[in-house]
Amino acid sequence: PNRCWALDFMHDALYCGRRFRTLNVIDEANRECLAIEVGVSIPSARLIRVLSRLIDCYGPPDAIRLDNGPEMISEAFTQWASAKGIAIRYIQPGKPNQNAFIERFNRTYRTEVLDAHLFANLEQVQTITDQWLVDYNQYRPHESLGGLPPVQFMPRLTLAPIVYQPMST
Repeated sequence: PNRCWALDFMHDALYCGRRFRTLNVIDEANRECLAIEVGVSIPSARLIRVLSRLIDCYGPPDAIRLDNGPEMISEAFTQWASAKGIAIRYIQPGKPNQNAFIERFNRTYRTEVLDAHLFANLEQVQTITDQWLVDYNQYRPHESLGGLPPVQFMPRLTLAPIVYQPMST
């Protein structure tokens, strides 16, 4: 855990047509979604606030994998990451498959939340998203994790390896 987080933005619209974005952050090691932030605008200052909250909760990642969006290449963001000792791993433009874990997550979130509801306001988007995240992280089996949900898979990542020691005679 905390070796590499992946993040990405998604776009959608409320029932009235008002556009909004989501900032999605996952831990690549166990596919846990650490945050989905909903807003009309998520500039670099807000991106930094969200990531700072996550660091307060989980500790800092070694690296963050992301695309070259304006928020992610901003001087404020790159200086913040440098000051925190976090490596930035930009993917090549037009190559979302280089950020496959978050892209796969985005597809699931799009199908099960964004496309499944007509939202009246941003608060409703955030509430339904937060409820869905509990299921996604705590109960839903993930094929790539051997059928375990992310929070149940986490202890497997933190166990010290067993080293064979021959018995002396």
